[in-house]
Amino acid sequence: MPEIPKIPDAPEARIRLKRAYRAVRVSDGTRVLVDRLWPRGVAKERLRLHLWMKEIAPSTDLRRQVHAGDLTWPEFQQRYRQELSGKDALLRQLAGFAQDGIVTLVYGAKDEAQNHAIVLRDYLQDYMAQTHGKPDASTSKPQPEAPT
Repeated sequence: MPEIPKIPDAPEARIRLKRAYRAVRVSDGTRVLVDRLWPRGVAKERLRLHLWMKEIAPSTDLRRQVHAGDLTWPEFQQRYRQELSGKDALLRQLAGFAQDGIVTLVYGAKDEAQNHAIVLRDYLQDYMAQTHGKPDASTSKPQPEAPT
């Protein structure tokens, strides 16, 4: 059995990113899909998600604008960060997962250098640094979704 890596001390350092098309690992910890749309061609059982958090993904309008090439990367980042500023409950939930251990933000985008999951991770790290990584007391670790 593979050795499980040590969990970083700082909760902000416990947030990882992974494309939905990459293999699931024990070291992924809590896996959260952060896309509004399901990744094309990927079976639900293969992702082994703990949670699908559609609401934290960029809005449909923002997603369409960036895919159409109507926004530059800096413009997209700014607009998505504005959207995230109104999603405190979801951010607290993700911060709670990072407080408990590793959380992997799963996404379907092809571009691994410029995608919404990177913006979300950076925003969440800033959020946790400002709140000192203190999640909402009602946040609890989800159980993996059962295949339907």
